[in-house]
Amino acid sequence: QVQLVESGGGLVQPGGSLRLSCDVRVSIFSINTMRWYRQAPGKERERVAAIYSGGSTMYVGSVKGRFAISKDNATVYLQMNSLEPEDTAVYYCNAILTPWPSSVAWEYWGKGTLVTVSS
Repeated sequence: QVQLVESGGGLVQPGGSLRLSCDVRVSIFSINTMRWYRQAPGKERERVAAIYSGGSTMYVGSVKGRFAISKDNATVYLQMNSLEPEDTAVYYCNAILTPWPSSVAWEYWGKGTLVTVSS
């Protein structure tokens, strides 16, 4: 059973930083794409960052220069700096990966971690 478990959310003041982690809990797998989404109250879910198998990354314009996605072994991170109140949302880890013994890629979602940016 594949599980994505996010951690690192919490309350932070504007201008502060948080580092979100997403642990991919499966014994054998091959990652195609790892992404971070967020959903604020009353708003649609938004993709904020992605890292692809070739190492390339993407960011939504509103977080460029402030957020950085990275991966280390079976964990993907989202470093968030210079946080703004508009960044307040539930952040979700999303993965497209191939878990053994499957030969095709599947999409998985974590349950989310809440980030609140407020003074």
